[in-house]
Amino acid sequence: MLACRLMEHALGPWKAGSATGVGSMPGTDMTEAVRVVLGELPDLPHLPELPDRGPGADMIGRGAAFLPGFPVELYAGQWRVAARPGRDLRRTLDLLERDLDALTETASGFSGALKIQAPGPWTLAASLDLPPGGRMLRDHGAVRDLTASLAEGLSSHVADIAKRIPGATPLLQLDEPSLPAVLAGRVPTESGLHTIRAIEAVATETALQSIVESVGAPVVVHCCAPDAPLAILRGAGAVAVSIDLDLVDDVDALAEVVDADVGVFAGTVPARPTPVGRPPSSADVAERIRNLWRRMGFPPDRLAARVVVTPSCGLAEATADYARSALTICVEAGRRLAEDGD
Repeated sequence: MLACRLMEHALGPWKAGSATGVGSMPGTDMTEAVRVVLGELPDLPHLPELPDRGPGADMIGRGAAFLPGFPVELYAGQWRVAARPGRDLRRTLDLLERDLDALTETASGFSGALKIQAPGPWTLAASLDLPPGGRMLRDHGAVRDLTASLAEGLSSHVADIAKRIPGATPLLQLDEPSLPAVLAGRVPTESGLHTIRAIEAVATETALQSIVESVGAPVVVHCCAPDAPLAILRGAGAVAVSIDLDLVDDVDALAEVVDADVGVFAGTVPARPTPVGRPPSSADVAERIRNLWRRMGFPPDRLAARVVVTPSCGLAEATADYARSALTICVEAGRRLAEDGD
């Protein structure tokens, strides 16, 4: 395994032993969701996403709010680029504005790291249709324009968060669940009979890097799909990668991430109830992370500053009670890891 070259200080704005959510939460009441997140995740809360509210609150629809110059609309249940802004985009923008108002009011006086989330350029390009039909991913020029628009929109979003909550240190999470399929050429065409040819790794890394360098905040890249391209996420300049540990087969690749002074948001608590009906204990979660850390060959006193404990993915499909329990377990597991380093 790799030898450790870790620094003493944390890699991002989070405290040692922190825990956070991935993004989505159950329900439709944003004010209540913000209260839950602020209460359960005191060291690293996040702006909740509530996809149960329907179109415009889903990941891709919400991402449209961060694309100046790229109006979108719903057509036959699919988001596509539109000729001009319409009611679908107005709904998306209105939902985001109301969410930010709820955060501003509820988090008044908050001080510390605050995570916000948005879909990354490759997941958007693999999900949005062009006006003539077909995924945007097939048009390299359109993807380039989309990436530039997203960088501009997210920069404005980060600045807005900082203005609304002066004590907050924004941390941006880019959600890229489609990136492995983009790299492997598994994104289907409109007919579903074929797939769009694979995108080269260097192109995906360059696009992500352009956003990382322009948004004005540290960036975490989340990929909860199998075969998360850890080398690309590391090369793009992310301060951390966010992954589901159940899907990590290549421990050496993860060790290279840590050795490069990149943090790990470790998805360890199931995002929905398991067949046994209850999540693992915080002691079990902490021990699982410790065991992985030992396998990678890093000293235990550096673990808590490098690892943030999270659910395995978003909690939108969980019950409200389970979501609270999952976040509580993450926080307690993070504190156990912090105690190891004292």
